[in-house]
Amino acid sequence: MHPTHLSFAPKLIEWQRQHGRHHLPWQVADPYRVWLSEIMLQQTQVATVLDYYPRFIAAFPTVADLAAAGEDAVLGLWQGLGYYSRARNLHKAARQVMTEFGGRFPQTRTELERLCGVGRSTAAAIAAFAFQQRESILDGNVKRVLCRVWAQEGDPQSAAFTEQLWTLAESLLPENSADMPAYTQGLMDLGATVCKRSKPACGCCPLAADCRALAEDRVAELPRPKAPPKVTVLPLFWLCLSRTDGALWLEKRPAKGIWGGLWCVPCFESLHEMQQLAAACGVDERDLQEAETIRHRLTHRQLEITPFAARTDTTPERPGVWVLPQDLADYGLPKPLARYVSARVRAA
Repeated sequence: MHPTHLSFAPKLIEWQRQHGRHHLPWQVADPYRVWLSEIMLQQTQVATVLDYYPRFIAAFPTVADLAAAGEDAVLGLWQGLGYYSRARNLHKAARQVMTEFGGRFPQTRTELERLCGVGRSTAAAIAAFAFQQRESILDGNVKRVLCRVWAQEGDPQSAAFTEQLWTLAESLLPENSADMPAYTQGLMDLGATVCKRSKPACGCCPLAADCRALAEDRVAELPRPKAPPKVTVLPLFWLCLSRTDGALWLEKRPAKGIWGGLWCVPCFESLHEMQQLAAACGVDERDLQEAETIRHRLTHRQLEITPFAARTDTTPERPGVWVLPQDLADYGLPKPLARYVSARVRAA
């Protein structure tokens, strides 16, 4: 075995214990709290999660509390975190823990992978942190560390190359299972604070002496960048109907698609369809107040939303609810709608 393989885990563990992060609120052995943090941290910055996590734990202190909650309560607390399928899967997984595992979190990676929204790397993180299982994670940060230390230059979107990195990651695990929390946290910390995508702090890296990319002056080019996602522009039209008492008409979005499961004003891809609903509610086209276009970027889409506001006391003949301004906080709204409504309230 290459010497770097033998020294990798000990160096990383020692560095983490001296220089890693130790005060994150989810650094506990409770599998529920570890799982919740891992789901929140998918495609979300630590600073953002630090804001949401305490409120979520306060509302749902245990997996039983989360399982017993209504979906709207869960989505309401998730509002603004994005990737809302994570929240719906989180809720389903909590119910799985209660029904399939008798209220106790499964302890092995393979069993954890049975939970909705839990893939191999997330399952490994929960198993390592909560149960000291010898399982390796492989998120974006870990891939970057491995690609640099071992000068791996495959296509990051290739399944074969990903499998190659999994094999490498599994070969590096520490022998002592008690070291798994520090080792796993070390991988996360190193990628997040030292071996960063741009401007890596190679001078502070515990693996600098072993890093082939550093030795070959290839740190900037590894790992090879992914092809940028193709972004399509999607025009949307909102119909913001308000009653004379200030209540706003909201409809629950379909589970699949943009803002799945959240509450939103009627939303259309066709201006004509929006005008048809307005007319059905007794609103003349000339009375629709057009606001400035809101631009909101999703991973593969640039939404260009044009809101139209109108007053009516006619209830649309479609599923939905009138919600008074003081009750809007109880409903999970898409981030751009929450900002739009907040701006209107301030301007009123």
